[in-house]
Amino acid sequence: MKKILTILGLVLLTGLTARAQTQVYELKVYEIGFFRSVDLLHTYFEEALIPALNRQGAENVGVFEEVGESLPRKIYLLVPHRDIVSFQNSERSLFEDEEYTKAAAPYLEADQTAIPFGRISSSLIHSTKEFPELVIPNDAGIYELRIYESHHEGALKNKLRMFEDEFPIFADAGLPMVFYGKNIAGDQMPCLTYMLANTNLEENKTGWSNFLSHPDWKKLTSNEAYRGNMSNINRVFLKAVGYSQI
Repeated sequence: MKKILTILGLVLLTGLTARAQTQVYELKVYEIGFFRSVDLLHTYFEEALIPALNRQGAENVGVFEEVGESLPRKIYLLVPHRDIVSFQNSERSLFEDEEYTKAAAPYLEADQTAIPFGRISSSLIHSTKEFPELVIPNDAGIYELRIYESHHEGALKNKLRMFEDEFPIFADAGLPMVFYGKNIAGDQMPCLTYMLANTNLEENKTGWSNFLSHPDWKKLTSNEAYRGNMSNINRVFLKAVGYSQI
C-alpha cells in the first residue's frame, strides 16, 4: 500500500509540475547594416532555422519587421521554447541536426561581407501562470511589442502583480495578447515584455482608447499600492513576414 501511495504521489506531482510549466520566449533583434540585403538571413530562417526549431518542438516561431522607415532596419525573431530546459538544449540540438546543418550551410559558411546584420540583441522572457503560452491571433495585420521597465526588482514585482488584473481589461478593450512574461536576461532589465495583435493601427488605437477609459483600469490606477512601479515604456509596431508562423 505504501508503495502504491508513493507512485500515486509521484504521478500527481508530475501532473502538477507539467501544468505549472510555462514557456520561455527567446527574442532576438537583428540590426541590419545600411544598404545590406537581408535575403540570406530570411532564407536561413525560412529554410533552415525555423524547420529545425519546429523539429525540436518549438512551435509558432515568429519573424517580424518594424512598421515604418526607422533606421537602422531591424528584424525580430521570436522563438517560443516549451520550457527553460528546451531553450538550454536548443543550440546544441541544432548542430546535431543534419537537416539543419545542410540547409543552414549557405548562412553558416558565408563570408563576413555577406552577413546583413552588425549585431544581435537577445532577451529571454519567462511567461507566467496567468498567461503561460503564446496565443496565435486571428487576422492580425499589426503587432505591438511593449517593454515595461521598472527602477528595481521590487517595483517590477509590483507591476507583475498589477498586471494580473489587467488581462481581462485587454480582452474587453479589443487588444488581444499574443504573449507576456518577465524578462530574465537581456537589456532594459528589470522589465516585462508583451505583444498585442490587431487588424490595423486604427483598431489598435481604438483598443487603447477603450483600455484607458475602462472602469477597471481607472480603479487599478487609483490604487496607491501600484503607484510608481514603472520607469519607462518602450513600444514598437511590427508586421509579420510572409513565412512567419505567427
